[in-house]
Amino acid sequence: MVTIKDIARECNVSIATVSNVLNGKNKAGEDTCNKIIEAVERLGYKPNKVAKGLRSRKTGTIGIIVEDLSQFTVPNIVEGITRHIEGFGYKTVLTNMRLYSRWADKWFNNEDMIDELLDQTLEELKSVMVDGIIYIAVHARETRKISEDLGIPAVMIYAFEQNPNVPSVVIDDELSAYQEVNYLLEKGHTEIGIIGGREDNLHTRLRLKGALKALLEHGIEQRADRVCYALWGKKEGYEAAQILADKDITAMFVMADRMAGGVYEYAKDHGIEIGKDLSIVGYDDQILADYLMPGLTTMALPLHPLGDAAAKLLISKLENIECDVKLKDNICKIPCTFKERGSVADISKK
Repeated sequence: MVTIKDIARECNVSIATVSNVLNGKNKAGEDTCNKIIEAVERLGYKPNKVAKGLRSRKTGTIGIIVEDLSQFTVPNIVEGITRHIEGFGYKTVLTNMRLYSRWADKWFNNEDMIDELLDQTLEELKSVMVDGIIYIAVHARETRKISEDLGIPAVMIYAFEQNPNVPSVVIDDELSAYQEVNYLLEKGHTEIGIIGGREDNLHTRLRLKGALKALLEHGIEQRADRVCYALWGKKEGYEAAQILADKDITAMFVMADRMAGGVYEYAKDHGIEIGKDLSIVGYDDQILADYLMPGLTTMALPLHPLGDAAAKLLISKLENIECDVKLKDNICKIPCTFKERGSVADISKK
């Protein structure tokens, strides 16, 4: 490995002169500067960022903690983060806690299970002197994962962090669900069934709140027997469709595309034509939404924007620069993007 001593020896100058040139503090002549820069490029010298960090207390590295990399939301969020921070010369260290892989759903309502593992993860990242941390949760919930004595800036994605020093960047589930159900109402559907995820899940609660708000604004009070809760999967979506089948509805708001896939299968098994006999809107815009027949009208999660906004917030702290991300009560809410396909019939003129 080429060192700064090798560069100094090659150019017949002192180590201090090389260091000053590389850090923009050189008072030597132009010829000396050019000679050092040429030697650096020719010999392939790369500064030791960790060693530099020991002196400057900055390493140009950001730690990303993900609760489980296998979740479909995570890769695009990470891409949104890295795309922004690279423009400022930062690199990332990513740690995957593998919560679902380790414990399946057992950790879901047990934050204590995560804390010991998280403490180890934070210590590992601090040992390599990351300048800041972005934590990516895999589902919405109120949590306190970042201690106030962490010592470096941090941002939370997907969950609502209760540490007042840590901003949270989340999906605007309530607004997005409101927009989808309002779309069904505009298409003439007033008899609407709702299939939610886990009843105790914050995504479910917020999406249900938005859906009910849209119905109430149109003078419709949702019947309790037209709301079913499932576990986000295809099988559960099928079973929920079976429960709602005799409720005299024309449309369904389904809170996840995978569950909507189960509704499609139920419809096929029972001779129901989606987009004609029954209208459906989903949520997530997973790849299957475009492959279903007809294509599923849904909401695309703002995954890149979530990562981008979190990166902007962190960089603004690290670089002491202004940020265009708007926070209210320390939370940035980003709405989904509506994807209209062929799964909703327009019965407004009937």
